[in-house]
Amino acid sequence: MNPYEINNMIIDDEFDGEESVTADFTHNNKEYSVTFKKADLEIINSWVFEDGTSIPANLSDNMIESLKEDVKKRI
Repeated sequence: MNPYEINNMIIDDEFDGEESVTADFTHNNKEYSVTFKKADLEIINSWVFEDGTSIPANLSDNMIESLKEDVKKRI
C-alpha cells in the first residue's frame, strides 16, 4: 500500500513543447503536486500546499520512485 493517494492526474500535450504529467496527491494530510516529463518521468517541479500558499516540496527518493511507478501504470 502506498503512503499517498493520487487524487488527480493531468497529461498536458503542450507544456513548453513537451508532454508532461502532473499528479496531485495527498500524503500525511498535506496536498502535493508533482509534474514530470512524460517521456522519461524526470521531475519538472514539485509543490506542497500549506496555509493557502505553495512551496517547493522536499520528497524522499523512495516517494519519488513510488510516484513514478504509479504514474507510469496510469498513463
